[in-house]
Amino acid sequence: MKVLITGITGMVGSHLADYIVTDHPDVDVHGLIRWRSPTDNIRHLGNRIALHHGDLGDLSSLVRLLNAIEPDRIFHLAAQSYVTTSFDAPADTLSTNLIGTTNLLEAIRITRLDPLVHVCSSSEVYGQVQESDLPITEVAPLRPASPYAVSKVGEDMIAYQYGLSYGLKILRTRMFTHTGPRRGDVFAESAFAKQIAQIEAGVLEPPIRVGNLDSVRTFADVRDAVRAYWLLLEKCEPGSVFNIGGNRTATIGEVLEILKGLASLPIEHVVDPDLLRPSDVTLQVPDVSRFTAASGWSPTIKLEQTLSDLLAYQRDRVRREMNA
Repeated sequence: MKVLITGITGMVGSHLADYIVTDHPDVDVHGLIRWRSPTDNIRHLGNRIALHHGDLGDLSSLVRLLNAIEPDRIFHLAAQSYVTTSFDAPADTLSTNLIGTTNLLEAIRITRLDPLVHVCSSSEVYGQVQESDLPITEVAPLRPASPYAVSKVGEDMIAYQYGLSYGLKILRTRMFTHTGPRRGDVFAESAFAKQIAQIEAGVLEPPIRVGNLDSVRTFADVRDAVRAYWLLLEKCEPGSVFNIGGNRTATIGEVLEILKGLASLPIEHVVDPDLLRPSDVTLQVPDVSRFTAASGWSPTIKLEQTLSDLLAYQRDRVRREMNA
């Protein structure tokens, strides 16, 4: 079997590559990268994966890539995934996420290949909900509250349309908050962990700066998430859409306190107005029963372990940067 992962250099893509290489060593793993893509997250995999240059914005490069690999499965994870950045660069976010996804699906149609395709949408498509709407199911209204969320609604719907119109074997997921080692620094819990690691190392003066601490999220570990994605294409029917998420619900403030408790010295924090979004989604608790029934998946890694591993990752990064 041959698998193609777009976004293989990111947190989720690199962990998915780790999972496949370790648990399914008979699978050939291929990754789409741009010439400027940082490869720190996958360098340890060496020649166990094959990397191919291309760009979601360039249809011809995708056609050439698919013809060369002829993948049996495609995990489409590449995206501009930072909500705050999407407010600063809305058109670029829409181009990367919606047009890029359209180009990938169009390349599959043009090449007449027949892979199973996972298109990774987002829980952000549901926008702000009320407590009476919880838990959020797959039939909840889509109320995007950021350009990123709009781009993910578009990606979700173009995937649905290509399956309907052209018979592409596409499965869509709306993944709720997932985190762990390699999480981008712009996300709250990773930004907290990085600042704690920097304060411990004496390269940053306290306090750490935080944004909205009242948002409620249901957390999953990224390593549980990639196992879910594999089971998605193993067990579930094309044309389906699934919520996927963890089983631990907490405020961002509670996550901060867990990380502060893991620190080697007392940590203070202060709210930075620059870290508050123009509009925010503050309540995300999923109903994942549809996916668990179809796949048999359940999360296994506790939030405390996830955050401990994230802090260890950031500590290691700070040490390497200091020794560079």
